[in-house]
Amino acid sequence: MIVPPPQPLRLLVVIVVYRVADLTIDCLRSLMPQVMRLPGVAVAICENGSGGDVAERLRRVVIEEGWEERVWLRVISPNRGFTGGNNAILDPALAWSTPPKYFLLLNSDTIVREGAIATLIDAMDARPDVGAMGPHLVGLDGSPQVSCFRDPSPVSEFLRAASTGPLDRLLGGWRTSSPLPHHRGPYDWTSFAAAMVRSDALRQVGTFDEGYYLYFDDPDLGRRMRQAGWTIGHCPEATIVHLEGAANDVPSSIRARRRPPGYLYVSRARYFAKRRGIAGLWVANLAWHCGRVVSWMRERLERRPSHVPTAQWRDIWTNALRPWHAPHLPHPRLDPAPTCELRPHREDARTTSAA
Repeated sequence: MIVPPPQPLRLLVVIVVYRVADLTIDCLRSLMPQVMRLPGVAVAICENGSGGDVAERLRRVVIEEGWEERVWLRVISPNRGFTGGNNAILDPALAWSTPPKYFLLLNSDTIVREGAIATLIDAMDARPDVGAMGPHLVGLDGSPQVSCFRDPSPVSEFLRAASTGPLDRLLGGWRTSSPLPHHRGPYDWTSFAAAMVRSDALRQVGTFDEGYYLYFDDPDLGRRMRQAGWTIGHCPEATIVHLEGAANDVPSSIRARRRPPGYLYVSRARYFAKRRGIAGLWVANLAWHCGRVVSWMRERLERRPSHVPTAQWRDIWTNALRPWHAPHLPHPRLDPAPTCELRPHREDARTTSAA
């Protein structure tokens, strides 16, 4: 178990790792110079059931770089997805007598630009109403990424499937993505590829719903925060590079119109049913089909290929009758295990104690 540090933390950075050891090491090397300079900041890594030598490689880098006093490593098995991996750090940290003031949820496929950590802390200090705040996300080439969003809805599902400019302009206020550049908010939710979260907000609304294995967890938590009176903000001065799709293959599958893993649709069904009931999920699905009729007709007239992934017309009906009983689907490359025994690494006391 991750034990409380001798002195209270101002910030705990949380990184969930599944198999991408090289990306995680690059992320740490961009992050740790800032962490080592800032008092009251530490890092907790959840090695999320990768197997192999991933945990050993991470531990070795921590020792070789001299980061032992600022980095924890927790190894869990089997893989609990993005939500379970984060909760494996968040839940025990929130149970400390003095939890960290903030958590920075950070994907393993990110590179933290100089000054981003201090800038986000200062921005959160200046906005006590903000429960979660996202930085300015960019690609490796510096191109901005959309990271602030509106809630998914049946209308946004219609627009996503229709993919037609005039409809997007007419109903633009219903699209999930917010136009670039982003202002300071408020927004409905922010991407948890990188986001600073206030521990007071998490104590009030709870941590991640582990019914979401991956995807739709960020709009779910953002909505719960807003319902509790918190706002969702954006900090354009803090820049973090996001190598989108490097840690999982869903974005590349969608771009290539390949069939993405089933857990995407399991999470989608859970989100719409949780917010709008089963009837609302069906309305969202039917709205998607109406939009798809529009895009199908345009594609035929313009002799263009389909813009939607293979079999999406069928996959959106995944769990349409039982969204509340969605299984925690394992990653398709992970051999399932019969139990979910959580245990700290045996060398935690030597290699991963916090300052």
